[in-house]
Order: sequence, then structure tokens, then C-alpha cells
Amino acid sequence: MSDLTPPVMTLRILNASLFLLLVAGARLACASVPLLTEYTHTAWTELNGAPTSVTKFAQGADGWLWIATPTGLFRFDGVRFERSDKVYGHPLDSSNIMALTTAPDGALWVGYRVGGVSVFRKDGAHTYAERDGLQPVGVMHIEAAPDGAIWAAMRDGVAVLAPGASRFRYLGPEAGLPTLGVFQIMFARDGTTWIGTNSGAYYRKPGETRFAQAWPHVTLVWLCEAPDGTIWGNDFKDGYYKVRMSAPAASEPPKPELDGYGMIFDRQGTMWMLHTDNLERKVAPAESSPPEQRLSKENGLSGPMLSTKFLDREGNLWIGTSRGIDRLRPNRLRTMPVVKQLEYPALVAGPSGDVWVGDYAADLWRYNLEGRVSREAAGPLTASYTAPDGVLWVGGTESLQRRDRDGTLTSIPYPPELKGLRVHALQQDRDGALWASFASGKGVYKLVAGQWTKSGGLQGITDLLATSMARDGKGSLWMGHLRNLVTVIDGAKVHTLGPADGLQLGTVMDLYFDGGAMWVGEEQGVALYRDGRFAALHGERGEDFRGVSGIVRLPGGDLWLHGADGLYRIAAADIAAWLKNGHAAVAFERFDAQDGMQGHAPQLRPVPSLMRSRDGVLWFATTASIGTIDPAHILRNPLAPPVEVTSVVADNARYAIPQTRALALPAGTQNLQVDFTALSLSIPERVRLRYRLSGLDPNWQEPVGRRQAYYTNLAPGKYRFEVTASNEDNLWNAKGAALEIEIPPTFVQSGWFKLLLVALGLLLLCSAYALRIRFLTQRMQERLQERLAERTRIARALHDTLLQSIQALLMSFDTHSRHLKEGTQERTRLDQTLNLAEQLLVEGRDQIMDLRASASPDALELTLEHFGKGLAEHRSHAFDMTISGTPRPLRPKVHEEIYAIGREALFNASRYADAGRIELALEYEAGAFVIRVRDNGRGMDESVATTGHRPGHWGLTGMRERAQAIGASLEIDSKPGTGTQITVTVPGKTAY
Repeated sequence: MSDLTPPVMTLRILNASLFLLLVAGARLACASVPLLTEYTHTAWTELNGAPTSVTKFAQGADGWLWIATPTGLFRFDGVRFERSDKVYGHPLDSSNIMALTTAPDGALWVGYRVGGVSVFRKDGAHTYAERDGLQPVGVMHIEAAPDGAIWAAMRDGVAVLAPGASRFRYLGPEAGLPTLGVFQIMFARDGTTWIGTNSGAYYRKPGETRFAQAWPHVTLVWLCEAPDGTIWGNDFKDGYYKVRMSAPAASEPPKPELDGYGMIFDRQGTMWMLHTDNLERKVAPAESSPPEQRLSKENGLSGPMLSTKFLDREGNLWIGTSRGIDRLRPNRLRTMPVVKQLEYPALVAGPSGDVWVGDYAADLWRYNLEGRVSREAAGPLTASYTAPDGVLWVGGTESLQRRDRDGTLTSIPYPPELKGLRVHALQQDRDGALWASFASGKGVYKLVAGQWTKSGGLQGITDLLATSMARDGKGSLWMGHLRNLVTVIDGAKVHTLGPADGLQLGTVMDLYFDGGAMWVGEEQGVALYRDGRFAALHGERGEDFRGVSGIVRLPGGDLWLHGADGLYRIAAADIAAWLKNGHAAVAFERFDAQDGMQGHAPQLRPVPSLMRSRDGVLWFATTASIGTIDPAHILRNPLAPPVEVTSVVADNARYAIPQTRALALPAGTQNLQVDFTALSLSIPERVRLRYRLSGLDPNWQEPVGRRQAYYTNLAPGKYRFEVTASNEDNLWNAKGAALEIEIPPTFVQSGWFKLLLVALGLLLLCSAYALRIRFLTQRMQERLQERLAERTRIARALHDTLLQSIQALLMSFDTHSRHLKEGTQERTRLDQTLNLAEQLLVEGRDQIMDLRASASPDALELTLEHFGKGLAEHRSHAFDMTISGTPRPLRPKVHEEIYAIGREALFNASRYADAGRIELALEYEAGAFVIRVRDNGRGMDESVATTGHRPGHWGLTGMRERAQAIGASLEIDSKPGTGTQITVTVPGKTAY
């Protein structure tokens, strides 16, 4: 030391002092991590429907957060505050509530500010008053004892309801307790019972019958037990004392050790203290906390006058104020404390596997989980690369810095054309040369022996910005660019990949080599390159993983992505399944602002925005902060959310849910709204719900942003509504909730009414059918009578004129023939002629008789066959007739019209078709009667087939009209040169 000159001594002292100040500053920064970086705070005020001036919180196994206030009782499911004038269908005795607790059996105990105590269970309720041993003087506190007893701090003393008892019993002076000024009852973990009163704290150890007063002998009303068993008591002013069972040896007067009037410890053992205008987190219990450890109106507290505190079953801290309610939820992501605000922080892989952090505005610092440790390089940076040998390359705006493992820094200037430009990516190739990407369209440069070469002297490398670089298992250098472009450099070979190879997700932002494949993070998603193609990764519920600028694959196989919408975890099993089936959507877990993330992943630089340190912790960077998460120790919620159907609205009328879970709605109900909820208070925004109405919904429905199900036009019947939910960790409630719903039919919806309608309908149809048949029969008979009368008139006229005249003529010829000698040739010829004439006369008389008789319907096939053969004898065509089925008599009207249609069809085919063959087919089937006339002639003109008649001719039109008259269908199939087929089909019920 004596050899050192004073200036050197001074310099060393200054360096040592600076080092101590840095260490102290780092420790102070680590010890005072701001409250709101480790907790997510949510405030509800009266503007959000929250109750104010809360006196007590309580929560049971059903998950509801019960809230007592001077103006009523409320409950909260994490989404909506609901005033409860009734509990389980039973009314409150008063709306001015002071005390509240839940018992292990699910009962809710309510203490009134002026009055007694009420207990509410699903199977009933009861209010304890004078007849039950309680004076209605008001209740300050209610506590359920470990043995099931209910203890009440009444204004006139301590009252106890023993297990199974029906009356409260007061513990007064005989038990060692005061009769007035009792405020709190507390059961310590060691079994000791503590009572807080105006005259001090009293305790009773297990097995004892009397209480003893604890030290100090001052007012101690609100008691709290610390994790180490220390009992703290508030003096009703603003001070907390340590409470002891006996006085200390020193005789100094007692003094409060802490300021505040409401104390609570969270699951991590941290002390929290209520003050009039703020909530304090006691990082160092013996010291007053700095402002960053306090939650006040200035940083979002719902209001002043903090009144009560509560730790729910999921670990959330609840505070009541004069303006509303606040919740503090521990974050899963830990944001690093910083001395100075970061500007676009960059994660740098330290030579020893740790993480260093730099940014655009300051220096490069070594970090650990407590914060920054030491400065490693001066100046801002935008990109970095850590070589396998531990050499660190840092890209700034003025030069490239090389930092050797021993800390030696070497500055390498950029070429003049690159001065002032930002470096986007750095990467060594297999030969040890360093490649750098520059902004402003300058492309990439290769550094070898201190010399920069544009594109490394290679052809085919685009000047489009290279945003990220990586090296694969073969040593090839990959560069990601804009416009779905990737450049691969393998020695002197340059290969380009793009949309033709399946890359269609926008600008490449990160490249990550993973065991023979290359992950690519892009603007619109993530893709994996393997087997010569890119395959896009998609998540469930339409997740695309957009804006990913950081990718890490853990040794166990989990894939982590840092993107525009948060930090994603995809389990190893889901990635393995996707690798087998690239079209399947993967399940994922997302961490975002709800978990404490501040900002989002950078969308250009610096990249990568996600890095794993040697201890397995993941570090992520946003545009203004850095944070960590330990994949092996993620804060989890082990409680599946209880699910409950809260109400039903049917045709605008609201119905409460019966305890039987079976609801009978009014007959004829058609429109239904089912309200339900899931009781998860930590992150209700991440709660997933599924429901279905058995008997109507074939699959589960998953609503988004609502907790109601809607159904319309419901038919009468029995339905079962089922709902289930999962918490933020995708832990599903296996049991769920169900509600049986019955909608009785109205009379007009009943089966009897439907049968009656069917019967009436059948009766009407039968009546109409009978009337129709009667009408048609009458009309047919009238027409037949008219025709028979006309035929009779014609027959009579022919008989009276023509036949009589012919008969007279024959008689005259017969007379003249007698003048000829018998046996002569003339007489023989004349007699033969007269015999023939008489035969003709007989036949004529027979035809006249036929005119007088009605036509026989059984002769259809015979008459049409005779007519067809007659046509064939006078024409040059053949005729053939076929009959299928058993011939049956047709109805008279049908017979008449079918005969007319058949004659017309045969006549037209014979006269106009120039056919060589005409076929007639009659089909007697049960369902229909069919007549078909087919020829092989020249067919109809297209215009005739289309219009259904030939100009100036009405045969086809008449055939259609006759078919329509009997309810038959007529089809004409004809093409020029292929013949014509006319088919008439009469339904069986009409034909026979």
C-alpha cells in the first residue's frame, strides 16, 4: 500500500465506493420491486355496480364471494355484482349487515349491525334472537370454530352456539371475559382462542376453560396471526402491537410497532396493511414501505377509507373502500425492476448461459432474477450474437463491438455507406465469418478479417431486409426477409424459399433451429420447415399465433412462442401430435396482460424476443420491459370453478332455481333464457363455459363473452340443461351443473287434441270424398241418360224410317220373285240376294238395338283392338296390342274418355305417322291404369311437341282435355325421325 501514490489510492477508493453503491443500489432495486409489477390490480366502483363501504367478505365451497355492507348483502361471481335480498330463497332480517362468515357445512352466517344472527342453508334458514339466547344489540364479528361451533362477538359479550345446540350461550366474567366492547374472535393455528376487546386481548389455550388477558394491557380490537405464529393486535387508533401471553421482563411502557389498522398475510407470508388512504405491502415489516409498495387513489385504488380485507380460496387479495372493491392477483409473469426505463430492450445470450439486457438508449447489462448486476458493454444496441466460443458480437448504430470472454472490447467500424444504420441481425456461418443485416435496403454484409463484403460476394441474395438469422444442423445459414422470403446459404450456394414452398404468413421475424427442422415466426403466424415444405401451425378456437418474434423449444418438448398477443405454451404431447398430423389445431396456453405482461413482443427488432437461460427460466422482451417465467414453477390455480345455473327467463318471466334442480314451466312456453355462471375469481376472463340442452342440442355449445343460453320455439317436453366450465389453467369441472326443465303442452299442443284434429280431418275428407263421388256419379248418370236418350231417338228414327222402308222394299222384291219359276237360275239368284238383304236388315236391327243399350266397360281392350286392326287393314302398317295385369272394369267416365283418347291416338298414328308398326299397351296395375300408343314413324315436329297441337288440328288438345277431366297425366315423347309415344296414366283410385 505504501508504494501507491495518492491519486491511485483515491482512484481505487472511488472505484470501491462506486462498486458498493452499485451493489447497494441493485439490492435496493431488488428489494423494492413495485407492487403493481408483481400483482394485477382491478378496481370496481359504484359505476361498475360494485357495493361500497364493505364491512365483511366471505366465501364458501360454492365459490360465491359474499359481500356485507350497511345497505345490503351482495354476491360476486367474478363478472357481475348481484344484490341478494334473499339467500337460498329466504329473506334477510335486515339490510344493515356488520358480520359475515361461511361454515364448513356450506351455511352462510349473517350478523346484523342492530339485531341478531341469521343462518342460511339450502334447506332452510333461521334467525337467532331473544328466544334463542341472543340479545338483538348488534353483532361485530362471527367466526366458525374448528369444532363446528359458531362464535359471535356481540356488543354485549361473546356468544357461542355449540355444535348441535339450538341456543347461544354467553361467555362472561365467569369465563374471564368482559361483557362489553368485544370486536373480534380468532382461532390460532395452535388451537388457542383469541378475543379482541376494548380492554385488551384475551386468550384461552386448548383444554382450558377460562380466558386470560394478554400483554399489553391496552385496547386491542383487531387481531391477526403471522405465519411464524406471532399475534398482532390493533389499538383502534392506527397502531399494531405484538401480543404476548405474558409481559416482557423490561418495564418500559408498550408502544405500537407498526402503523395501520388492518393487517393480513397472503399465501407467500407477505404482510399487507390497511391505511386510511392506501394499501401497503410490507416488504420489510419493521420499516415503512416506499410509494411503489402502496396502492392508493393515485395509482388506481377504488377509493379512500379502506374498511376490510379478505384472502379468497384462489389466493386473491380483496379490499373494500368507501367507493368500491379492489382485487390484487399475483402475476404469473414477473416483470424485471429497472433503474431507468428501457427503450426496445434486447435479450442477449451471455457467454455463461445467463441473460444480458441492452436497449436502444443505454448500455448492455448482465442480469439475474433479482435485476441488473453489472455493465458489460457501453452504448446502445439493436442486435447481438453470442458465438459458441463465448465471444459476443454487439451491433450498434456506429460500429460493431466484439467482446471476448475476458471482457476485452474491440470496435469494428462499418463501411461508410452503413454509418448510422441499425443492425437487424448478426450470425456466424460454419466458417466463422460474421454476417450482418442492415436497414434501409442495404442488404447483408459478410465480415472476414476485418473486411466487409456486400452479400459475401455471392449472387442471388436479395437486398430485402433480413430480420433474423439462424444456422441449421448442417451449418447452412438461414436469413428471414420481408414478403414471405427466406434465403439459405450453404457454402457458395444460395437457395431461396418462399410462397411456392408453403411460406405465406408475411414478414419473417424469427428463425429457430429445432432438431432437424426450422421454426419460422412471422407476422401472421408460425410455420415449420421440414421435408422440403413449410407447414403453418394453428391453435384451437381459431388461434393463428400472429406476430411471433421469439421461439424456444424446451428439452422436454414444450414449445414456447412470444407474439403480438402474448406468450404461448404448447405442450410437448400436442406438438408431437401436430407433427404427425399437420392439419390438426393444437391446444395452447396463453400468458398476456392478465398475467402481468406489459406490452407485446417487438414486431421488427430486437429479436429474438424470447430466450432461455441456463437455469431453465424463460426471459421475454416487450417494447418497453423485460420479464421472466419459470416453466417448471408456473403459478397454477388447482381449483376447478364451481358451476351454477342461477335463473331461468321463460317468455319474459324470471324463475328462481328450486333446490330440487327441477323446474316446471307454464304450459305453452316457447322462449327460454338460462342464466349460469362459473365461480372462478382469479381470471374470470379466461373461464371457458360449455352448455347443452339435451333433447335439442346435438353438441356442446361454447359461448364467448356471455353467460346465458337462448332457445326459441321450444316444443313441449322434458329437457335437461347441462353446463360445465374450466378455469384459466383449463382445469374442467367434471361434475358441472344440471337443471331439469319440463314444459307441459297446452290443450291445443296435447296428444288428445292432435288425435281429435286427425279424426276431424279424416271425417271431413271422408265427407268431402263421399259428396264428390255422389256429385260425380249424379253427373255421370245424367250424361249417360242424355246419351242413352239420344241413342234411343236415333235408333227409333232409323227403325221407323230406314228399316221400315227397306223392309217394304224387300217385301216388294219378294212378291215379284214369286212370279219367277222356282228352280230357275234367275229365281235362285234373286232369292240369294233377298236372303242377304234380310241378313243385312237383321244386322242393322241389331245395331239399332245396340244403340238402345248402354256400352259395356269390359270391352275396352276388345273395342280398341278391333279398331286398331281395322286401321291396319286399310293402311300399310302392322298393329300389335299387349295387356299386362289382370283386366279390370274402369269407371264409366274413365272408360269413356280413355276409349276416346285411345281411338284418337291410334287414328293419328295410322294417318299421319307413316309408321311401319303401331303398338297399343294396356297396363292394369294396382296403383294406376296406363294406356300407351307407340309408333316407329317420322315423329312430330318440334313445334308440335312443344305447343301440344298442330295448327288447324285439335286432336292432341282434345286428348289433353279428356285426360285432365279424369285426373290423368298425358305425356308425349317424340323426336323427328324416331317415332312417337303417347302415355296416359290414371291413378288407381280414380281409374277403378
